[in-house]
Amino acid sequence: MEIDDRFEHVQSKEELLNELIHYYGNDLKRIAYSYVKDMAQCDDIVQEVFISCYQHLHTFRGDAEYKTWLIRITLNKCKDYHRKWSFRNLIYHSSIQKQVDKESIRHSAEQEVIQQEGANEIFDAIATLKPKYKEVLILYYVQDLTLKEISEIMKLNLNTIKTRFNRGKTQLQKELKRRGYNNGSV
Repeated sequence: MEIDDRFEHVQSKEELLNELIHYYGNDLKRIAYSYVKDMAQCDDIVQEVFISCYQHLHTFRGDAEYKTWLIRITLNKCKDYHRKWSFRNLIYHSSIQKQVDKESIRHSAEQEVIQQEGANEIFDAIATLKPKYKEVLILYYVQDLTLKEISEIMKLNLNTIKTRFNRGKTQLQKELKRRGYNNGSV
């Protein structure tokens, strides 16, 4: 794995932290929001991530990229949040801000509303999955990471990630079918 050398010029911990916030803050926010569905809580989690990062910078060995390390911390903070608040028993209300338009096609306002409602339905369904499936699907679909990258972030065998991805997708399809959502496949 090739380590990102864009931080070699950094002189102090504070400067490095500012650079990490600049480069990765929004990605970490999207991950946290995908988990907790609450912008205020999402901001708190990302703040905790960077506090933890600052406190443990001396332990970063460079075996992975900073991004991988920060995503791992974010996932752990999100899991802690779920455990802390017994979040499994709450209903998620999502309003995903990410608009995916891979083909850069302009849609009418009606099509965009339908697309957003579909995205909300999918993310609501993802939120009901077991955490081990949910995190793989979030990293794959929201962060556009490859299964290999997810394997590195989660420090799990690639075959384990593939299994979780396939099982998560199957469970997601079942949940969407149960909800009567039939607008495309996952």
